[in-house]
Amino acid sequence: METKEMTSITTLGELKNSGYVSKTVRDEMRDNLIVRLRNNERVFSGIQGYEESVIPEIQRAILARHNMNLLGLRGQAKTRLARQMTELLDEYIPVLASSDLNEDPLTPLTTKSQAEIAEKGDETPIRWMHRSERYVEKLATPDVTVADLIGDVDPIKAANLRLDYSDERVIHFGLVPRAHRCIFVINELPDLQPRIQVALFNILQEGDIQIRGFQLRLPLDVQFVFTANPEDYTNRGAIITPLKDRIQSQILTHYPRSLDISKTITQQEAKINEAQRDAVQVLPLMEDLVEQVSFEARESEFIDQKSGVSARLTISAFENLVSTAELRGLKNGDASTKVRVADLLGIVPAVTGKVELVYEGEQEGPQGVALHLVGKAIRTRFPQSFPDPELAKRGKIEDPYVKITDWFSVNQLEIMHSDSDIAYQEKLHMIDGLEEVVDRYVPDAGESKLLWMEFVLHGLGEYSLLNKHVLENKVSFSDLFNNLFSPGEED
Repeated sequence: METKEMTSITTLGELKNSGYVSKTVRDEMRDNLIVRLRNNERVFSGIQGYEESVIPEIQRAILARHNMNLLGLRGQAKTRLARQMTELLDEYIPVLASSDLNEDPLTPLTTKSQAEIAEKGDETPIRWMHRSERYVEKLATPDVTVADLIGDVDPIKAANLRLDYSDERVIHFGLVPRAHRCIFVINELPDLQPRIQVALFNILQEGDIQIRGFQLRLPLDVQFVFTANPEDYTNRGAIITPLKDRIQSQILTHYPRSLDISKTITQQEAKINEAQRDAVQVLPLMEDLVEQVSFEARESEFIDQKSGVSARLTISAFENLVSTAELRGLKNGDASTKVRVADLLGIVPAVTGKVELVYEGEQEGPQGVALHLVGKAIRTRFPQSFPDPELAKRGKIEDPYVKITDWFSVNQLEIMHSDSDIAYQEKLHMIDGLEEVVDRYVPDAGESKLLWMEFVLHGLGEYSLLNKHVLENKVSFSDLFNNLFSPGEED
């Protein structure tokens, strides 16, 4: 029967006559997953880098009808994965119109619903519930109570309905019973107090609910998905062993394993509107450098690696990078501009707010660590396009940078953040040998030649062939040895 025809059914009798067959949540997900796999349809859209690792693990868990725990550091798309599981549910399911627990009209749970069906029979009203309504999410915090999750006796209901406290109808059900026939997600599971985790035992295994002396045998149909950060096991709390034992599949998530995957995620998630895209051109080199910053952060001795470096760092950093160039263009009255290497200083606020520092990092300071990561990203990326300056310094290869360093022996250069495109171009073309190096090693630079010329200066600065000095509104380059023997007022 077509969905439109099905959802026009409004009574229990019509539902029975339609031949509708009830399914559990897990059977729905399993059957719909099988259909998608057979049709070669993508199951999780917008999830990058998990095609050969996390997603197959989730698919196996769904086929096995398992509750699952997504275990990984922050910013690894755990919640997004959980939310997209609703796409594997049937589009609509029938529920009793008067039920608070999304009860199946063919198999009612509560005595109240059973009494209603006994009284009204085939005329019992039903409604159709869309899969978008079948997702319940709770952030685990230390103040979550058993009443929040399971339920409690409601004295106001008892008084209004003049019910005795022994009557099951005085119960106000919590989130878990109300997630009957739904996907229920608990984020940051270790933050739940152990006694609250204990309350989940019987629900996961036997379906028993105990509320203030009531022991109800409610065969709840819930697909549980938990998320957790492995660091929580030592810092804040832990998933207690008996509960962990009842979660059948634990799936490990991870950060992007390549620069290309990381770039894809950033471009997909960054909130850059059309006006910004028209006004600011971001060349591939700059996209690479932004992503490299996060890779350097995940290796840095200044950053707490147990806390992780979220993918949100590069997303925010890319947005800051674009806005830095946009601000310069607005101030200079330019209709459009290109992102420069010096604009990487604009991503510092995105970095400082996204990382947890260890003691050594605290000594450097958040801004110092951010600048260090930017420098490391430039240093890592530079030998991929130009000869390694370390080899040139040791005399193992011909030094292609000698004209540039000779020029700086008697000159210095300041690139102001506010420099117009014309001023920026004029300054870079003053330097002997700079354009020659780019023409030789990046012959297809095209319209990005100026960016590559600036990149050479930053790279030589990171490899100590030039002195690079960063200030709030400019980056200056000078001869390394002149700077050492004749320090200026700033130094």
